[in-house]
Amino acid sequence: MRMHADEVEVSVAVVRRLVDAQFPQWAGLDLRVVASSGTDNAMFRLGEAMVVRLPRIHWAVEAVAREQAWLGAIGGHARVQVPRPLALGQPGGGYPWAWSVYDWLDGEPAREGQVEHPEQLAGEIADFLMDLQGMPWQGAPAAGRSLGEMDGQLRAAVVAAAGMVDSVAVLRVWDDARALGEWVGAPVWLHGDLAPGNLLLQGGRLTGVIDFSHVGVGDPSVDCCVAWNVLPPAARGVFLRRMGADRETVLRARARALAQAMFQVRYYELSNPVLAAQARHVIGEVLVEAADASGGDI
Repeated sequence: MRMHADEVEVSVAVVRRLVDAQFPQWAGLDLRVVASSGTDNAMFRLGEAMVVRLPRIHWAVEAVAREQAWLGAIGGHARVQVPRPLALGQPGGGYPWAWSVYDWLDGEPAREGQVEHPEQLAGEIADFLMDLQGMPWQGAPAAGRSLGEMDGQLRAAVVAAAGMVDSVAVLRVWDDARALGEWVGAPVWLHGDLAPGNLLLQGGRLTGVIDFSHVGVGDPSVDCCVAWNVLPPAARGVFLRRMGADRETVLRARARALAQAMFQVRYYELSNPVLAAQARHVIGEVLVEAADASGGDI
């Protein structure tokens, strides 16, 4: 099903033409769609060892060059697997943008409520992010929007989701975080989109992280959003403490998690019910926590 009204067609036939024309050494390999709750890119398994990843919407195009430029360095620092760029494809055959071929990473996406050892996973995610933050940041691209830049979109999403959520409670969480001001610390590396589907598990352990479309440096609260996306409350605390997140970082991260879920809950209600359900879960987790007088303590 189409995720966006103005997305381009990305089908097996389109990708087959691109691969065969540009990388004839792989022309004989099987090509099949990869089921995913992702929204900005389409993925196709190429043979058993590779995956083709193509933007389906214009705002995902810039990420191709970003991943090609930085994934090699990230792979050298991370203790878990990250995709390794194998080739950069060019527009052709009616497809308008650059695209990538990566090595295939085995693993099952993390799923809220189905994590076998959540506190262990919390530590493993934090360790991965600390690996990332240990990279030199000079020359890195900026990542993550400020809360101020997100404000108009958040308020529009609240209006769009009228009747689905407690609008007053959502705006209270958001406005409390906005009142703190923006983060002013030193740059830190960010993955930028630690959604459950981008965390790969094997045997309950974190073994891989994918989709570095938004990688760069910025406010650490961007990556702390994962605490509300995949971790139950006790494990959430483990993760935030391991990250050394202070109260202001926690409140900004919680507001970011809520904002992202608000953007998704109505937009993907029909086109991506898995993602919409995940968004409803995050909204519920945040509002329950915020209703508690101790919400945000770590």
